Amino acid sequence: MNRMLTDLPEAFVSNTAISSAVSRAVRVGELRRLASRLYTKNLEDPPEDIVRRNLWGIVAGYFPGALVADRTALEAAPAADGSVCLVTERGRTIELPGIVLRPRRGIGAAESDMPFVSGLHLSSMARAYLENMRPSRARRGRVARTLTRAELEERLDGLIRSSGEAGINRLRDNTRAVATELGMEGEAAQLDALIGALLGTRDSRLDSSPGQARGLGRPYDPERIELFHALHQALRNHPPRFRSSPSRDSGARSTQAFFEAYFSNFVEGTEFLVEEAVRIVFDGEIPQNRPADAHDVVGTWRIVSDLREMSRTPRDFAGLTRILQERHRRIMAGRPEMLPGEFKVAPNRAGQTLFVARELVPGTLEQGFSLYRSLESPFARAVYMMFLISEIHPFADGNGRIARVMMNAELVAGGEERIIVPTVFRDNYLAALRALTRTGRPDPLISVLDYAQRWTHAVNWISIPETQHELEACNAFLDSDEAEAEGLRLRMPGQNLREGLT
Repeated sequence: MNRMLTDLPEAFVSNTAISSAVSRAVRVGELRRLASRLYTKNLEDPPEDIVRRNLWGIVAGYFPGALVADRTALEAAPAADGSVCLVTERGRTIELPGIVLRPRRGIGAAESDMPFVSGLHLSSMARAYLENMRPSRARRGRVARTLTRAELEERLDGLIRSSGEAGINRLRDNTRAVATELGMEGEAAQLDALIGALLGTRDSRLDSSPGQARGLGRPYDPERIELFHALHQALRNHPPRFRSSPSRDSGARSTQAFFEAYFSNFVEGTEFLVEEAVRIVFDGEIPQNRPADAHDVVGTWRIVSDLREMSRTPRDFAGLTRILQERHRRIMAGRPEMLPGEFKVAPNRAGQTLFVARELVPGTLEQGFSLYRSLESPFARAVYMMFLISEIHPFADGNGRIARVMMNAELVAGGEERIIVPTVFRDNYLAALRALTRTGRPDPLISVLDYAQRWTHAVNWISIPETQHELEACNAFLDSDEAEAEGLRLRMPGQNLREGLT
């Protein structure tokens, strides 16, 4: 290859100085033409891939010193149709494989704009929001140059969620300064009114669902709502499972409720020997060194052993809030520092998962509850309710326990078997929750809870000593990590030791 071309990037825009050398290289098969004046040394990869990974160098080749503007400045990437919006001194639309460069005339890079790659400039966030306040229309099959009002509202709502009112007010201040510099005072006034409407301090039209909810004082977490939709869809498509609760005498019901409370607390790290838990629940023996842990177990047992209480399910959002807070108050009564019955006042997280921000809890619960109401089978409602509460994490502590109580209340009210998650099954359960939270896959959670219900249905909850013996034979009490290392699984009564869920 000509030495003049050796140092050029993988894809480049030809110019007068190298045009003759480029033409010779194309003739001998050393270069490939991708579009008008655009060439590549890569003779194998798809043209769309080459253009995408060399995008900004290509933009600079066609439009040196251009300003990345309009919707592209906010999205920081080509639009869905490949549009890249620019402000340039001159030029026309250029179509490339998978990309369309769309220049317009206007004020170029100002002092407030940012230097970008390859000598380009990027509109400041303040300027980008002002530019996108200007309405535009989609033409000839291309997206509009600017975002819709609803799309802008969603972005502003996201800014408020991540940075609070301080962040959105900084944007307001910056747009006022930039508006004066660029003569966009009208757009700044419109943006100010829009932000005021989102904050509930101005009366202005709101078009998006998140924007309308925030304007009404019920902001929610749209990313979580997407997860709830995914689970809702999977449950609607999942063949319904009906496992009627067997007729049990009072002793058997008490035994099952005891182990439900015992395992639900063990999953959360409140660990007692079965014998200790029996004395705590039935003899009122509270260990002096662990009174709060003991109250957690007793509080959970009192709820799950009360058939009338466990038959209560919410009919509306107000009912959901009331039941949630009442049950949480009873479970967490031994931990006043955790504000029993009150929604959290500080962020909470588990590992890498940051749960719903405190100010978004009521709105996210309300939006999520609207999906719950359209589920028909008790199992579907139970799974959905459990994930709704677990994913939002509305309280400072006790969220896992209250989520499983709400789950089993749906099953009890529907006359179906409960779902109990024994110690050995803890990692399966938590991994399935993470799969939905982090990757949006609902099927593992449905499968895990389906297996847990089938297992619960198969156990003979006769008396605590007899049931304890049966649970030991099922590997139920094993630490999940140790069981995994030994190749042991939760097994159904009557299975071989190493059988179970794989």
